[in-house]
Amino acid sequence: MRGQPARSSARHTELARRLGVFDLTMLCMGGIVGTSIFIVPQVVAKNAPGLGWALAAWVLGAAVAVGGSFVCAELASRRPFAGGSYIFLRDAYHPSVAFLYGWCLLLVIQTGAVASVAVIFARYFNELTRSSIPEPVITTVVIGSLSLINCLGVRTGSSVQNLLMMMKIVILGALIVCGWFFAGPQWQVFSGTSPAAGGVGESAAGFGAAMVSVLFCYGGWQMAAFLSGEAKNPEVTVPRGLVLGVTGVAVLYLGVNLVCARALDGALADTPAPASAVMRIAFGPRGAAAIAAGIAISALGYISQATLTSPRVYYAMAVDRLFFKSIGSLHPRTQVPILAILAQAVCAILIALSGKYHEILNFVIAVDTFFTLLAMGSVFIFRRREPLAEGTRLFRIPGHPVTTVLLMAIHAGVLISLFYKFPMNGLIGVAIALTGVPAYFFWRGRRAVDYPDGQVRTASADA
Repeated sequence: MRGQPARSSARHTELARRLGVFDLTMLCMGGIVGTSIFIVPQVVAKNAPGLGWALAAWVLGAAVAVGGSFVCAELASRRPFAGGSYIFLRDAYHPSVAFLYGWCLLLVIQTGAVASVAVIFARYFNELTRSSIPEPVITTVVIGSLSLINCLGVRTGSSVQNLLMMMKIVILGALIVCGWFFAGPQWQVFSGTSPAAGGVGESAAGFGAAMVSVLFCYGGWQMAAFLSGEAKNPEVTVPRGLVLGVTGVAVLYLGVNLVCARALDGALADTPAPASAVMRIAFGPRGAAAIAAGIAISALGYISQATLTSPRVYYAMAVDRLFFKSIGSLHPRTQVPILAILAQAVCAILIALSGKYHEILNFVIAVDTFFTLLAMGSVFIFRRREPLAEGTRLFRIPGHPVTTVLLMAIHAGVLISLFYKFPMNGLIGVAIALTGVPAYFFWRGRRAVDYPDGQVRTASADA
């Protein structure tokens, strides 16, 4: 019916709805908090025209991330089905657009991120345990183990993810408290400009570069929506989880950057591992070792979250008959897409073993930003096509359309900046995405043969 979100299909409801607000909040936070927050403050401080501007970039990034969660919350309330951004892109634009997003997610975006973080975990694991286990062995075991845990059911996978995320909250909270009370202040005068800062144009370019790093660090808030199909009362729980999760991360990130700036002052821009430096100031080598353990735990948490969320996109693609049919099957007991989980695990392990994960991440950042921009724009399409009936209670973006346009403008600026500064990386990312075009036509042709009357069951709904 016009003005009402579509109901899920019989096939879709085979997924077990077992996740509540707390689970989705932890998932949202886990999608954002990886290992970058322990390193990126130095990159931002180095690019920004001054320490004050660096902190301003983190504040603006927090506002952008919270605004993005508002947009995703409305989209998730309108399309509360497994797959998140895949469903938004498919229903707003065309199945081909959604397919290319899922194709890139499996081929490079999420698998490359998982591979990179798994390698970071392996290095810290060997350093902390003083072992000499080959890194490929550790990365394979970690990715494989967390994938098998998620195959046991969404409740089991979510419980492990919740535990790891709560540990990350404790770690970041301890960093903030210890940094504030035991590691500073080292500065004498806090200023918003750097003596070395250039003209207005150079300062603006530096602030823009800092914002790219900040938004990258805040990225991943949309991942919780991938599990809308397994949330209880998803029209309510998913939006709440998104907004609470992003807000919680913003508080933690701002706290971490404040203590780093307070403890290190001008040295922040030249400190490659600022979190470790703060803890070393506070407690010596033991403090540095503690934060190293925290980074390892944070890496595990990110891998766990990525293993739980992204396979739901591949599942949705397969249910739409735009991917291998077996990927869309659910285990009869655990009710999770086991083959989708294992497919991502295999791809991530292969990327980790290839040693090309850093190059892959550089190639696909622009592509990922482009799909995020498209997903944000889909809210305009849904509002025009599906005006809500009187009394319908769905999440609405505060300040729309002004806030949504501003968010899209910021992401568009980041996209332009990425192509301007790293044109070859952007073009390679586009080329990787375009490899999905023949794959899409192949599976669309297969679908036309299997369903000549066009009555294919989709991952979202019957109207």
